[in-house]
Amino acid sequence: MTRRTDRKPLHLNAFLMSVGHHEAAWRLPQSPASGGTDIEHYKNLARIAERGKLDSLFLADSPVLMGDPGRRPASKLEPTVLLTALAGATSRIGLIATASTSYNEPYNLARRFASVDHVSGGRAGWNIVTTAGADAARNFGLDDTPLHRDRYLRAAEFVDVATKLWDSWADDAVLADKDSGVHARSERVRAVGHRGRYFRVDGPLNVQRSPQGYPLLVQAGSSEDGKDFAARYAEAVFTAQQTLEEGIAFYKDVKQRTEGFGRNPDGIKILPGIVPVIGDTEAQARELDEELDRLIRPEFAKQQLAQRLKIDPDQLHLDRELPEDIPTEDEIEGAKSRYTLVVELARREKLTVRQLIGRLGGGRGHRTFAGTAEQVADTIEHWYDAGAADGFNIMPAVLPSGLELFVDRVVPILQERGLFRTEYTGSTLREHYGLPRPANRLFETVDTSAGHLGIALADAR
Repeated sequence: MTRRTDRKPLHLNAFLMSVGHHEAAWRLPQSPASGGTDIEHYKNLARIAERGKLDSLFLADSPVLMGDPGRRPASKLEPTVLLTALAGATSRIGLIATASTSYNEPYNLARRFASVDHVSGGRAGWNIVTTAGADAARNFGLDDTPLHRDRYLRAAEFVDVATKLWDSWADDAVLADKDSGVHARSERVRAVGHRGRYFRVDGPLNVQRSPQGYPLLVQAGSSEDGKDFAARYAEAVFTAQQTLEEGIAFYKDVKQRTEGFGRNPDGIKILPGIVPVIGDTEAQARELDEELDRLIRPEFAKQQLAQRLKIDPDQLHLDRELPEDIPTEDEIEGAKSRYTLVVELARREKLTVRQLIGRLGGGRGHRTFAGTAEQVADTIEHWYDAGAADGFNIMPAVLPSGLELFVDRVVPILQERGLFRTEYTGSTLREHYGLPRPANRLFETVDTSAGHLGIALADAR
C-alpha cells in the first residue's frame, strides 16, 4: 500500500480496564483477583504504558453497575480520583477519564478536571459521554434515559459551560506579589453568568486556569449526533470499526464534518480501538485467543447480548443466527452506533449467537487481532496508511501481560519504522497529541513562548 503523504507519528492510547478487555481474562491464573480496585495494579499499568512512550492512558466509566457482577469483575474506582493517584506514579503520560454530561453538573466536573490538570502538570483529558440506559437513569431519580437528541443537546451546553468556567481566570490573574500584598488581580477573574436551556451557572470557577488551559476533549460516540458533536468539540475520538472500509469511511466523515464547523481537521485525532492478542507465533496467539473464548460463560454472555439488542434472552439460540425480528437503530435510545456495529457484524459474517458472543468477548465490538508483534504492527501501519486512523486505542485482552507485550514488542517495531516516538518531546497531553493550548475566550490571550508576557486582545464573549 502507498504511504499516506502526511505521514506523522502515530498517537497511541492505552485503554485500561481492570484485568483486561476480554470478559474472561479474570479467569486466567495470572490475573489479579481484585484488579478493578487495586491501586498498585493500576500504577503498574500506567508505568508500563509510560515506558512505551504512549501518548495517554484512558479509564472508562459509567454511573451504574455494569452487567451482572457474577459474570466478570464489575467494581470500579471513580476515575478522576484514580487519575490523581496515577499522576503521582508517572511523570509524562497523559491521563484521560470518562465523565458523563447526563449525570454531572458543569461546575463540579470542571473543577475536578481542572484539579487533575494541576495535580498532573497538564496531563488531563476528559472523555465526554452521554450516558444511556434506564438502570443509570434510576440512580439519579429518573424513570428512564432522556432521549438521544436531548442528551446531546445537554452535552453541548455542558461543554460550553465547562470551557467558560476554565476560562474564568485569565492566565495572568495570579501575581502572588508578597511585597504589594496582592495575590491575584480580581479584575482578571470573571463570572461567566451562563443562562441556558439546561444550566444556570454564575461562576467563576474556584480553581485558577490550569496548565493546559483546559483538558484535552475526547469523545467516543459514532451515531450521527455523536459524529456532529465530535466534529464540533472533540480533539480526539475513540471509535470502533470492524473493517478497514468502515474505518476509512468514518475517518473521512468526521474530518469533513470538523471542517464544516470551521475547524482544522488536523485538530481532531481519530483513534479506532484494537484488541491485540500477541504471541511468539501466529498459532500461539490464536491459541490464547481461543483459550479466552472457551472461558466465556455463554449463559451470562447471552443475557448481556439480549440486553444490548433490547430483546428477550429466550429469543436468542446459541447455535442459530440472530433472529430477524429485532429493533432497528431508530428504535434504540442508547449506544446507537455500537448496536448497529454488533448487528451488522453478525449479519455480514452470518455468525451464530455463540460465535457472536466469542467475537464480542474480546472487545465489545472493537476489532480483535491475534498474531505476532510484527503482524500487529503491520495492521496498525496498514490502517494508518490507508487513511483510517491517526493512531489507535490499544485495548489489551489481558492485563498486565498484554500491555507489556505491546510495549516491549510492538512499540519498538513502530519506532524502527519511524511511526512512533522514541522519547517524549513535550510535557503536556496536548503537546503529545500535537495540539495547541486553547486561547482564553473571556480574556486576552497571553503568549509566554518568548519568556515574557505578550498580551493581545481576544474576543471576550
